[in-house]
Amino acid sequence: MAEHTQSAQTILRRRQVESETGLSRSTIYQRIKDKTFPAAVQLGPRAVGWRRGQIDAFLANPAGYRAEVAA
Repeated sequence: MAEHTQSAQTILRRRQVESETGLSRSTIYQRIKDKTFPAAVQLGPRAVGWRRGQIDAFLANPAGYRAEVAA
């Protein structure tokens, strides 16, 4: 169980996300804007990444994925 949680929290960089999803950079950012792709996590002033668990959730249902809205 702890391994699964740790894996879900693993950070993927943009090129890894592009490779795993088959989406281009511009498509990823357009889908983030449309709330149909997980939002990036700010890692530094010029660095972002995505949580593995959120990318896995997207890949499980790409057409039906809706990003969680922060309250």
